[in-house]
Amino acid sequence: MVEAFCATWKLVHSENFDDYMKALGVGFATRQVGNVTKPTVVIRQDGEKLVIQTQSTFKNTEISFSLGEEFDEATADDRSCKTTVSLEGHQLIQVQKWDGKETKFVREIQDGKMVMVMTHQLYITIIIIRL
Repeated sequence: MVEAFCATWKLVHSENFDDYMKALGVGFATRQVGNVTKPTVVIRQDGEKLVIQTQSTFKNTEISFSLGEEFDEATADDRSCKTTVSLEGHQLIQVQKWDGKETKFVREIQDGKMVMVMTHQLYITIIIIRL
């Protein structure tokens, strides 16, 4: 099922992203850039690992991991997290933990679009369509 996520995706719509970044403690200047950035997300398999690349004019990030195994992640907003990604049914679930806090990303394919709900004290929906 992970194969369904392996594609190139482009952000086309987000809701409450500024509030989400505020809840994370992201500064004003970085939030302003984040609010106008429309990243491309490339998800691919590399042998036994899954790779998620996020590319934008602001910052590029890449994580490489095995499903279900915790790894160190440096986020685009410079948090150092312990992250685990798992496949649960038709959902790709990523959990980041740092300083006693937690953020959860739930990715799901709906009608040819990848919908990602990010949770941290509030909910945000980001809709990404395939290029």
